[in-house]
Amino acid sequence: MDHNLSQLRAQKWNPLLTMKMMRQVTTFLLGAALAGGTAFAAATPQADQDQTTTHHNTAGQDMRDAGRSTKNAAKDTGRATKRGSKKAWRKTKHGTKKGWNKTKNATKGAVRGAKEGAQNPH
Repeated sequence: MDHNLSQLRAQKWNPLLTMKMMRQVTTFLLGAALAGGTAFAAATPQADQDQTTTHHNTAGQDMRDAGRSTKNAAKDTGRATKRGSKKAWRKTKHGTKKGWNKTKNATKGAVRGAKEGAQNPH
């Protein structure tokens, strides 16, 4: 009987069992916090809802809001397209000028080299 009691005590204070229990408790508490946070978030009113008015949105108001959102999205897209087009045009202009200047300089160098070669035909 005494032998079984010492085995029980050894199992009771086993650090692996204690770590396993702590992991289980931690998992349970984390799960409870997530579930409670989700329930709390679902119960609170959304930030985009108007807190000052007491009336509910009608289908007509929802349609107007959707129209405004679509209009704003179209404006943003138009601005981004304009900005991208300007940037592409400027980069193309810069690259064209750079290529033209390099070609001009190379042609001038070739002409100079041809003149020197004509003067010194070694």
